[in-house]
Amino acid sequence: MDKDRLADIIRQGENSGIEFKRDDIHPQQLGKEIAALLNLAGGYILLGVEDNGIVSGLSRTPEKAEQWVMEVAHNHVRPGATVHWSAVSWDSEKTVGVITLPNSAPDKPYKAKRGASWVTQSRIGTTTRDSTREEEARLYINTGKIQYDRFPVLGATLADLDFRRLINYFSEVRLQIFPEDQDTDAWTNLLVNTEFMFESNGQFFPTAGGLLLFGKNPKRYLPQSGILATAYSGTEKDYDAKARQLLRGPLVSLYTAHEESRYRSYPVIEQTFSDSGIVVEAGIIDQAINFVRKAIHVRAYIDGGGRRQEVWDYPLEAIREAIVNAVAHRDYSIEVTDIELSLYSDRFEIVSPGSLPNTVTTEKMKAGCRASRNELVKEVLRDYRYMEATGLGVPRRIIEGMHLHNQTEVDLIEKEGQFTVRLWR
Repeated sequence: MDKDRLADIIRQGENSGIEFKRDDIHPQQLGKEIAALLNLAGGYILLGVEDNGIVSGLSRTPEKAEQWVMEVAHNHVRPGATVHWSAVSWDSEKTVGVITLPNSAPDKPYKAKRGASWVTQSRIGTTTRDSTREEEARLYINTGKIQYDRFPVLGATLADLDFRRLINYFSEVRLQIFPEDQDTDAWTNLLVNTEFMFESNGQFFPTAGGLLLFGKNPKRYLPQSGILATAYSGTEKDYDAKARQLLRGPLVSLYTAHEESRYRSYPVIEQTFSDSGIVVEAGIIDQAINFVRKAIHVRAYIDGGGRRQEVWDYPLEAIREAIVNAVAHRDYSIEVTDIELSLYSDRFEIVSPGSLPNTVTTEKMKAGCRASRNELVKEVLRDYRYMEATGLGVPRRIIEGMHLHNQTEVDLIEKEGQFTVRLWR
C-alpha cells in the first residue's frame, strides 16, 4: 500500500471495515478487532492512527510491530488468522502499520481470547462486540459448517408434519416403501434417518427443513418462512397495491397419486399443473408462481402455422427459477423477515433475506457456481424437479431466458444483508 491509498482510507474514517488503533493497545483488544473484521468482510486495521484520524505513528520499529501483530493473530485469535502486514511511511518521522484482512476468510467464525475463554466477535458499524448466539449461528451457517435446515425446532412434534405430503413424497417422488399410517415409531425412525426429524436425549423434533418442506403450518414455528407477494400499479412501492398476499404453508405442493398407490385420496383445494404432475394443494412455490401468473400480462397471437402462441411479460421459467432459488437459498436464521416478491409496472423483484453464502459472488452465480445454504431443502426440491442438479438455472433460465425474451440484462444485487433478483419487463 502506498501513502496516497493510505490517506484515502484515513479520510474515510472508521467504518465497518476500517479501524484506527494505537500500537500500544492490549493484545486481546487487537485480537478482538481482527476476529470481528474477519467475521464480517475483512478490511484494514491501521496502527499508529488515533480515533480522530490524526496520525501518531508507530511507537516501535516496523519490524517489531510486524512480529507483535503476527503473534497476536496466531495466539489471540482462534483459529489462528492469516493477516497481511505493511508499513507505510507517512512522513520523515512517522510510520503507519497496515493490517489487511481478507474479505472471504474461510474459517469463520473467528474467536478472540478472553482470559481462558474464546469469544466470537461481531462488527457492527464502528463497534466490535461479543456475538449473540444468533449471530454466531449465522456465521456457522454462512460458511456451510452447520446448515440451518438440519436444526431441530424445539417445541414442534411429529404431529406438526403433514402426513399427506410426506406420503406423497416417499411414495410418488422417491418411489420408496414407507410405514403404515398409524405406525408412529416407524415414521419417526424414517424421518430421523432422512433428517426431517432430529433425536436429542430420547426426544424427537422436526428439523427446520422438515417443517419448511412438509409442515402443516410452518409459520407457527418459523415465522420467517413465508413470501410477501405484492403487485403495484407503478414503478415504486405504494400502499394502494393492485394485489397483496402473504403466502404461507409448506414449500412443496401436494400432488395426485399414481393409481397403484395405497394413498391416493386427496381433497382437491386448488388444482393446477406442475413439472411433477397435477397439484391438488399448492405449496408456497406454486402459490408464488400462481400469484405472478395472475398479476402479469399475456399477449396471444396466431403463428405462421395457425397455432395459438402466448407471450408473457416475463418468461415463466425465469420467474419460477427466481422463486425457487429464493426459498432454497435464503438465510432462514434471520427470523421474522419473509421473502419479498414485488411486481411493478416495469420490473419483477424478489428479495431474499441474508447475504450470499460464503465465497459465492454474483459473478460466480452468473457462471453457474453451485453452492447451498440449505442442502436438505435443496435436495428435496431437486427430487420434486423444482431445481436441476447442474447449477445452471441462473445463467440459463434467468439470464439467458431474459435475453432471449426481451434482450434485457438481469440485475443480481447483494446489499445490506439481502439478495435481490430483478427482471426488467
